[in-house]
Amino acid sequence: MSGYYLLRKGEFAYNKSTSGDSPWGAVKRLVRYEKGCVSTLYICFGLDGADPDFLVTYYETDRWYKAVQMIAAEGARNHGLLNIAPNDFFDTALILPPSREEQELIGLFFARLDNLITLHQRKRLSIRQRSPVWS
Repeated sequence: MSGYYLLRKGEFAYNKSTSGDSPWGAVKRLVRYEKGCVSTLYICFGLDGADPDFLVTYYETDRWYKAVQMIAAEGARNHGLLNIAPNDFFDTALILPPSREEQELIGLFFARLDNLITLHQRKRLSIRQRSPVWS
């Protein structure tokens, strides 16, 4: 397992690879498994004092892109991989509501909204699969 980081359930990993959907990389939280491993190319972190569900929602937006743009040096892309040092990433400012309670309420709201959207997408797919094809 040398060359990999051990990620524990609830921790986050920042993938510095760019894509059409994630022009400044993506931050995801390990939720399905107790442990996981990622390449040392990822920046991994846990939380102190912030609500993880809020942070999941935050990293699904583009609100954090500007801070990453400021630390990614010009010409930093190397085959779609941003050249960002962990210390620089951790020095970026997060825009968080001041109280943990407010973070939890916002995180819960968006988690419920995501679940509702998923439910409606499944329902729509189920209806499509049952509908006869007309020619």
